[in-house]
Amino acid sequence: MSQTARTRPEASEQALSEAYDTALLDLDGVVYAGGNAIAHAVASLGTARSGGMHLAYVTNNALRTPDAVAEHLSELGIPTDADDVITSAQAVARLISEQVPAGARVLVIGGEGLRVALRERGLEPVESADDDPAAVVQGFGGPDLPWGRFAEASYAVARGVPWFASNTDLTIPSARGIAPGNGAAVEVVRIATGAEPQVAGKPLPPMHRETILRTGAKRPLVVGDRLDTDIEGAFNGEVDSLLVLTGVTDGAQLLSAPPQHRPTYVDADLRGLLTGQPEVVEEGDGFRCGGWTALAGSERLELAGDGEALDGLRALCAAAWTAAGDGTCELDGGKALARLGL
Repeated sequence: MSQTARTRPEASEQALSEAYDTALLDLDGVVYAGGNAIAHAVASLGTARSGGMHLAYVTNNALRTPDAVAEHLSELGIPTDADDVITSAQAVARLISEQVPAGARVLVIGGEGLRVALRERGLEPVESADDDPAAVVQGFGGPDLPWGRFAEASYAVARGVPWFASNTDLTIPSARGIAPGNGAAVEVVRIATGAEPQVAGKPLPPMHRETILRTGAKRPLVVGDRLDTDIEGAFNGEVDSLLVLTGVTDGAQLLSAPPQHRPTYVDADLRGLLTGQPEVVEEGDGFRCGGWTALAGSERLELAGDGEALDGLRALCAAAWTAAGDGTCELDGGKALARLGL
């Protein structure tokens, strides 16, 4: 797919909750971390919903069922129906169902979310490589997933059984920090077998297809914290995106983002749904946003001025992305980010 490389965050005169009909929200690192609501998430989502925006929760975490996720969100103060939750388990189950016979057995390496999604597609979850599975599916199984489950997957995959993965996120946010994600577990089986799985989750097309089929969104806005899943998934689906800085992405990663990882908008947290977005203006050799002006020097990004830290970050993004073009900006932005406290 050929797309023009984004060179700066875009402006919006309208609040994003008014400019888009549906927010496709990631969960971990956006709405909650380690099960606890992230600051401002509950109030911001409530205001967006009361204003008419449809909220859909799109997660690469295949561990829990949509019912369980909806119950958790409702307990946090975000009223949610199971139909508002789309998981990578659902996306991978649809992908498998298109390639194996109805009623086929599927070896599950993961949690209840995968089993429920497979049954929804008329497939039979099994637990052993000796159960003659037609496919193997691997998804996040939580921190207590036994090591022996990876061996079961490896035995079947090594025999040539088709292998599927809900997603390949290497990490996942938790209340105590960043923990290994399903992608780390997938690597275990890859190392043991030399095989490559078919992957359904963000940023790949099966997840975008599943989301649009289930939500019917006409003007969707992807909201996420990860450049390599949420933002790249929006890029692949040719829809706009909002990056929030409440999860795994930091300022340095954002400045060095290649085109497919550059969000449409950048904000601190979900309060960004309720406001417009400021314009980044080109001025001479630099870019101004609010009270800040950024430019690309010979060895590093330069920042001058004062004001809101996020405006400085948006100006720096424009300078870095313009300098990088279709590539990755290698200029040192550390000093400029330190001025912003980022």
